[in-house]
Amino acid sequence: MLKRYQSIIGGLFRITDLLVISAAWLAAYFFRFYIPLIEVTKGFPPFSTYLSLLPLILFLWMIVFNSLRVYQPKRMLRRTDEALLLLKAHFFALMMFLTLTYLISEYRYSRVVMIYFGVLGGIGLVVFRLILRNAVRSIHSRGKLTRSILAVGEGKSLDELIYRLKRFPELGFELVGVVSGDYSKLSEVLKSQKIDQILIALPHHQSAQLEQVLAAIKDETIDIKLVPDLQAYIALGCEVEEFDGIPILNLNDSPLEGWWFMAKRITDILLSLIALVVLSPVLGLVALAVKLTSRGDILYSQERMGLDGRVFKMYKFRSMKVDAETQTGAVWAKENDDRRTSIGTILRSTSLDELPQFWNVFVGDMSLVGPRPERPVFVSQFRGEIPHYMLRHKVKAGITGWAQINGWRGNTSLERRIECDLYYIRNWSYLFDLKILFYTLWRGFIHKNAY
Repeated sequence: MLKRYQSIIGGLFRITDLLVISAAWLAAYFFRFYIPLIEVTKGFPPFSTYLSLLPLILFLWMIVFNSLRVYQPKRMLRRTDEALLLLKAHFFALMMFLTLTYLISEYRYSRVVMIYFGVLGGIGLVVFRLILRNAVRSIHSRGKLTRSILAVGEGKSLDELIYRLKRFPELGFELVGVVSGDYSKLSEVLKSQKIDQILIALPHHQSAQLEQVLAAIKDETIDIKLVPDLQAYIALGCEVEEFDGIPILNLNDSPLEGWWFMAKRITDILLSLIALVVLSPVLGLVALAVKLTSRGDILYSQERMGLDGRVFKMYKFRSMKVDAETQTGAVWAKENDDRRTSIGTILRSTSLDELPQFWNVFVGDMSLVGPRPERPVFVSQFRGEIPHYMLRHKVKAGITGWAQINGWRGNTSLERRIECDLYYIRNWSYLFDLKILFYTLWRGFIHKNAY
């Protein structure tokens, strides 16, 4: 039911955003060189020099906005969330634009213009989006361009749906009534009122009555929307596809597919290869330190569970004594763990022991960004204790992830860690990965829970 809203309003938002970005770029040039708050000391560049960048700007902003799913219907409902998402997307696009202009052009564009553009663009995007939203809401509140809806069913799913319909009047839906319990009266209701759309949301215990409801409306020219009672089973998302005329409901599919998935894999290969080459002196020094301070192998391989539940060998620099788990069995490391070697404490607290995992990324067992892989013995335990735990294996395991940069690493809350992992999968985008990599570098690899 949001498809109509997305096609009309989403298209309007795209056009408005392009106009706002264009106006911000041209206004930034005008303010800098015709109303200068800071004295112009390097001359006045021709307007055509800046105008020639406008096609690149518009193309780049739309690529970033689509990558971050700015125009998805669920992202266009809550005004605060939408405003923050717009600003985030604008910031990412601006950073990419600055990088590109620095790398591919010998001409150095005015930094003041770039600052003006960033500020004017951010303010303009949010202000005009709110103006458009309020305008659409005002039109619908006067009863114009609305669609009348009749809800059929009962229970939590229907209550949630009705609540959201009332919360977002800009969608243009007017709820005219609810038919519950006795569905034999449905035909009479349809004859007595003008209904554009029917929402059917029957709880599980009334599923047998669905045939009665559909039979009552099969000859009507009314749009029919069926809401299955599946909320308890949906953690990552739900979508419907058609296979040769047969509707198929996809629950909890991975969002990593298509061109962006290929871009993620290519990035993994290139950056892991660069890391292995650039960090080779560090890898050599750590390997030497491990060898000189304790007996045993330099590298330690351990079975971990990755994409689709497949087990692979994950490599680390050995930080524990040989046969550290002989007496205890498989256990998590703890603070002041006496199983660590003398150099192991330093390696684990600085995450240097994780560096060999760049090889796992290069060969495809892992990704740079994703949920941290766990040992199969712990997976067997957690899958029965934590709801939706296995869904974290819908994507490749990573060296770093959303949970790790938010502090959920080491012996911390598993529930919060899984929440972060599922949030990452639900909201995955290529730029989200770049954001996590940036924060990983910004905040460093040293953490109080790394032991």
